This record gives sequence, structure tokens and C-alpha cells, in this order.
Amino acid sequence: MSRLLLAAGALLMFSAAPDLRADVLLIERVEARPDVQLPRRGALMNQVEAQFGAPERKHAPVGGDRPQHPPITRWDYPQFSVYFEHNHVVNAVVHRALPTEKGPKPVSQEP
Repeated sequence: MSRLLLAAGALLMFSAAPDLRADVLLIERVEARPDVQLPRRGALMNQVEAQFGAPERKHAPVGGDRPQHPPITRWDYPQFSVYFEHNHVVNAVVHRALPTEKGPKPVSQEP
């Protein structure tokens, strides 16, 4: 009887799971493209600009009102965005190429 309940529970669990076959995770695309160059964590703003050129858009810093909230600045390039804490890179994120990908929208789709 317990095996029957386990089998029924497993069937319900898998049938209720959302169908994610159409989604392409952004990280899968990035891992499949090792030729994509991104700024390295810890690089300075002037180093990023020297290596990748001027960004398409420089956003004004947000935060910085308290030591616990340092100023975060975002620069947008055609293929990726770079996030700085003060003037050091903390992250770089590749933009979505397809609507089915999960991740940041390309710069051209932002208001």
C-alpha cells in the first residue's frame, strides 16, 4: 500500500511541475560562449573603459546614503552591463538575446 501511495505522490508531483522545456537559461548561453569577454571582478572603472571602450549608457549611482549601502553604479554595453561598488566591478551580466531566456533585457528594450 505504501508503494502505491509513493508512486501516486510522485506522479502528482511530476504532473504538477511547470513545463520549462522552452526556457533557455542565460547562464547556459554564457557557458556555451566562452569567447564572451566580461570585465573581471575588482577591476577599476578606468580599466573597464580602457578595455571595453565607453559604455552606451552610464547610470547615476544609487545608494551611498549609509556605509551599509555603498553607491552602486551601472554601465550598459551592447552585450552586457557592469555593476560597480564605488569604482570597483562587483558584477558583469550578459543581456538576454531571446525572449525565452531568463536574465536582464537588452539595453535597447529598456525605457
